[in-house]
Amino acid sequence: MTQKNGRILMVDDDQDILVAARLLLKREGILVHTESQPDRIPLLLKEEAFDAVLLDMNFAIGANTGREGFQWLKRVLEIDPTLSVILMTAYGDVGTAVEAMKQGACDFVLKPWSNERLVATLMSAMTLTASRREAAQLGARNKELAAALDQPGQALIGSSPAMTRVLTLVDRAAPTDANVLILGENGTGKEVIAREIHRRSRRASQVFVAVDLGAISENLFESELFGHKKGAFTDAKDDRVGRLVAANGGTLFLDEIGNLPLYQQSKLLSVLEQRVVIPVGGNRPIPIDVRLISATNMPVEQLESPDTFRQDLLYRINTVELRLPPLRDRADDIPALVAHFMGLYARKYAIPPRRLSDDALARLKAYHWPGNVRALRHAVERAMILGAGDVLEAEDFSLPSAPGGAPRPAAAPPLLATGADGDFTLGTLDLETVEAQVIRRALEKHQGNISHAANELGITRTSLYRRMEKHGL
Repeated sequence: MTQKNGRILMVDDDQDILVAARLLLKREGILVHTESQPDRIPLLLKEEAFDAVLLDMNFAIGANTGREGFQWLKRVLEIDPTLSVILMTAYGDVGTAVEAMKQGACDFVLKPWSNERLVATLMSAMTLTASRREAAQLGARNKELAAALDQPGQALIGSSPAMTRVLTLVDRAAPTDANVLILGENGTGKEVIAREIHRRSRRASQVFVAVDLGAISENLFESELFGHKKGAFTDAKDDRVGRLVAANGGTLFLDEIGNLPLYQQSKLLSVLEQRVVIPVGGNRPIPIDVRLISATNMPVEQLESPDTFRQDLLYRINTVELRLPPLRDRADDIPALVAHFMGLYARKYAIPPRRLSDDALARLKAYHWPGNVRALRHAVERAMILGAGDVLEAEDFSLPSAPGGAPRPAAAPPLLATGADGDFTLGTLDLETVEAQVIRRALEKHQGNISHAANELGITRTSLYRRMEKHGL
């Protein structure tokens, strides 16, 4: 790109040189601030924004070593590392030019110069400065985005013995680059733990990329994770960066990894072993450096079966294994969790702070929470929105009347029957009841696999979770 109206700082003790450069560059639309005293460089850089610096290497009478130029080059780059500096001297040789590049100069010009070469060199230097500053801004933006993703709603709360054991392992594993496998039921907070590990790691300033493998269709798996080149397949209208490359330098969280078919597991294993990615339709390997955190709600026995999961991939991803306890096994954490969520939703919906009655707290602690922390959070959100008065009662949380009671509704006659031809017949036309029965049947068919059940029902996993909570499933 051509820089017009760029601003250059030129430092030289020869006034004739300064005048000649100013006249030349003015014709090119480049503004030049000339200075004969190098001592003024720090002040000028703090007061004005320049796109490049043209710096003489010798200022003392009779000097020809270039030592002063190297000293001021170092000072300029300390003040603004993105600024391109061009050194110039009448006493140059190849060795001096090489040393100038080693110390951070972007180019080297001999006096007297060729006008065309000087202009071209300055144009390149201004382009380089713009690129460096854009990269610095993107890096700062990425840090801000990474910090924003870890804002309220991702708090890690728990002091029960079960959670204390988990947090002890997090403390030990987080500072390392070891791959981590998080096991636990749906809603236990596997992604929250993954983000906590990232926050406490050496990669905390880099990006955290979360991928729900259960929500990616099999034919898009490689494109999503590895990326693709334009024209690689029918809908590939542009190049796309895969999640593995997007997470380079940071942490990649693969949720629902137990849902990966065996043939895709082998592709993932190959990438993890070779530490390179080849986009779909491409042929150039892209090196990657990611810390891998995986999670699954699959029972350990099923995960350890070679018919379900490649054992060599399992060894690769579970250097450290964390098992998150269900909420029913850490009931002592419920008061703190409820207080946190009540404060969170009071701020989110601008609702006055509320208290929790003793009876409501007892009922919340006694309930066995099949949806775990996610279900508790949704229950608190609903209670904060719909509850009346300053105190939330047990009724505001729509809990079963019997403490610890099962979340399922009382047994009722079958509402869905299967005919000889395999079609369903309805025993009622009540929409709410039919929805609950259909969801239950989908979950049973897929053995509790949320992603597969949601896919068959034609809804998202989040929508399915909400409906399960609504019907107490």
